[in-house]
Amino acid sequence: MDKIKQFMQRKNIVITPRRYGVEAMGAMAQGLFCSLLIGTILNTIGTQTGLDFFNTIGGYAAAMAGPAMAIAIGHALQSPPMVLFSLTAVGYASNVLGGAGGPLAVLIIAIIAAEAGKVVSKETKVDILVTPLVTIVIGVALSAWWAPAIGSAASQVGRLIMWATELQPFLMGILVSVIVGIALTLPISSAAICAALSLTGLAGGAALAGCCAQMVGFAVMSFRENRWGGLISQGLGTSMLQMGNIVKNPKIWIPAILTSAITGPIATTVFRLEQNGPAVASGMGTCGMVGPIGVYSGWVDSIATGTKAAITAMDWLGFALILFILPAILTWLFGLVLRKIGWIRAGDLKLG
Repeated sequence: MDKIKQFMQRKNIVITPRRYGVEAMGAMAQGLFCSLLIGTILNTIGTQTGLDFFNTIGGYAAAMAGPAMAIAIGHALQSPPMVLFSLTAVGYASNVLGGAGGPLAVLIIAIIAAEAGKVVSKETKVDILVTPLVTIVIGVALSAWWAPAIGSAASQVGRLIMWATELQPFLMGILVSVIVGIALTLPISSAAICAALSLTGLAGGAALAGCCAQMVGFAVMSFRENRWGGLISQGLGTSMLQMGNIVKNPKIWIPAILTSAITGPIATTVFRLEQNGPAVASGMGTCGMVGPIGVYSGWVDSIATGTKAAITAMDWLGFALILFILPAILTWLFGLVLRKIGWIRAGDLKLG
């Protein structure tokens, strides 16, 4: 047993929830952002400007989503170069075979393939053959065997959430908004969760509302402590920056969570706000304005396919209120109340 432990340490194989559930998943979301998300943004620019050049680039970027995710996962697992490069084929196979639930298939299979590659890496004199062969063969074989089932299961869960949101928009609007919003601020990836579940439509709108409540909410609520730098870093970056302060005083999280519980059902029942861009955008909030761009690109695609006649004034009103105005006002007001009763003290929201 000690020999196995020493071997695992030497190979840097760390089997922990943090390594796989936080670091690998977070990296997967970054890979998805740098391929599918950027590709979607470029496609939207091309469609709106009539410049096919952007559509061409966007198409190439989006097509590389699987390899980008797998390589990002391998990087998070600190894979040797030969393993890392071999994950290109693994990511492509698992994403394609996983269908709509491809990101979850990539996450699971890329982790196994990467760790298998690390086991054999530099153990033979023909490492240049053995390491890529083991990584690719195991990864692609598992993709053929598991990816369709994993993708189908993820899609079914996502469809169940979306169906439930359509059936009970008020209750599910609260649940989806609060849960995904909390996941955004925790050191896990709400974007990866939404991508894995293919969460779009009305449920995607609720998820986005929760994320914006956290990001815009913390940015505005902590303005007196962090000024403009904090406003930008949290509002366009991530509310995860407040995680250290939340651990010290969990009460500072209450205003943003209450706001998400309000804006979620307003999004689903009053404005019927849908996020029909890439599913990953549902869990991005205002990070790089990816969430709002996802809503807009969804509108554009719906108009192009004939499922939406035009972008209405009500669409824009809901867009502004749910994603920006209400998160700012409500979180600030809730925060003001908590400051007055002493639950939030001076400096509690200060970023280091």
